[in-house]
Amino acid sequence: MSELTSLTLKTALEGLDAKRFSAAELTQAHIEALEAARALNAYVLETPDKAMDMARASDARRASGDAGRLDGAPLGVKDLFCTEGVRSTACSRIIGDFIPQYESTVTAKLWRDGAVMLGKLNMDEFAMGSSNESSAFGPVVNPWRADGGNTKLTPGGSSGGSATAVAAQLCLGATATDTGGSIRQPASFTGTVGIKPTYGRCSRWGVVAFASSLDQAGSIARTVEDAAILLTSMSGHDPKDSTSLPVETPDFASFVGKSVKGLRIGVPKEYRVDGMPAEIDALWEQGIAWLKDAGCEIVEVSLPHTKYALPAYYIVAPAEASSNLARYDGMRYGLRVEGDNLTETYEKTRAAGFGEEVKRRILIGTYVLSAGYYDAYYLKALKVRRRISEDFDAAFERVDALLTPTAPSAAFSLGERSDDPVAMYLNDIFTVTVNLAGLPGMSVPAGVDAKGLPLGLQLIGRALDEGTLFSIGAALEKAAGFTGKPQKWW
Repeated sequence: MSELTSLTLKTALEGLDAKRFSAAELTQAHIEALEAARALNAYVLETPDKAMDMARASDARRASGDAGRLDGAPLGVKDLFCTEGVRSTACSRIIGDFIPQYESTVTAKLWRDGAVMLGKLNMDEFAMGSSNESSAFGPVVNPWRADGGNTKLTPGGSSGGSATAVAAQLCLGATATDTGGSIRQPASFTGTVGIKPTYGRCSRWGVVAFASSLDQAGSIARTVEDAAILLTSMSGHDPKDSTSLPVETPDFASFVGKSVKGLRIGVPKEYRVDGMPAEIDALWEQGIAWLKDAGCEIVEVSLPHTKYALPAYYIVAPAEASSNLARYDGMRYGLRVEGDNLTETYEKTRAAGFGEEVKRRILIGTYVLSAGYYDAYYLKALKVRRRISEDFDAAFERVDALLTPTAPSAAFSLGERSDDPVAMYLNDIFTVTVNLAGLPGMSVPAGVDAKGLPLGLQLIGRALDEGTLFSIGAALEKAAGFTGKPQKWW
């Protein structure tokens, strides 16, 4: 049945439509695949019984001619999304064995359209990380390995479980979230496609909060078209989320294959940073050439405040995190460590429940919000954020989309940067601007480095113009012809 797990989401749905196999057979093949791949640590909770029940229900709907757009498609769900009756922990000890009595809006939309849940996917604790090493369940291992090497590599973070599961064929697609690059960087590291839509395109209701003005759900899949199919189901206005945009959801897959001739593609000069590996720069130039060949016009643009984006992000995001994570105190649910008094109970619970990276960000966030420092740090960061957004506004008066590298390197070894938080934070150098401005961004696999590891190119679009990104992304995908898959070693 292993050939069933190698299908794309689109070809799997076509096979189900043509009755070449059943949803139960497709789901069973994926259950067997993920059970055989536990060495990757992609799933923190497997739900095979629930998956088979959902698959059989899907087969019944197809038999009665009542199939939804995703009916029978086995998916993985990042553990940041609350799933009714299924443990949801944000991969943190402090949430414990919390079982929600409600469903996140995004996953509810997927189940409405007939998708099947295989289980909950590993991630950095509370989505704070760029390597998936801060999870309470241990790190995820990238299915890719360097040519001739057996060193375990990071799949990126925070959506490392989602990216690994898609790359290793342990699901047809996965939900993910992106606060500063957490969809796009793992997609780049694993040779998958990741789309972070416009802020407000997907509801945040039922998604555990990290930084509420930056967090956005999106999809990771094997192809641009698969990512588009998933995002169409995930999107839509939600009155339960005050930041959800009251706009219609287009059929994003309909943009795949459209001509990109005449589109103006911006190349921001500020993204040519000192010390960038030559192969990243060479891939970027290759991407520019591919889009030229497809009929696009290349325009150099300036985003002058880019150099301030990373420090601004690492003030705004921790500040919001310190506020959002104040609710985890051992009083209502999750971990509780008793102390001699209320204050000591709070202290002991939070000391035992939060991991080191989460503690670091809470401390930074609390500091920048404190009296005497609020104006100097947080308020200034908000002003920089506004300038970054204005830079994009000016650029999009001249161009239809921007092309940049996704990440400054290919996947690195687990443990390689865990002792240097600043080096880890630099992974987000090309991605955080998109979150600060609330824009859509996509990573498309475009080549490999000298060690045979995948590299991605990033597309950035106007707000609510994901369709153009899918058109350009599909053109890049076609030109790159990336068909690489990790050699199975697990």
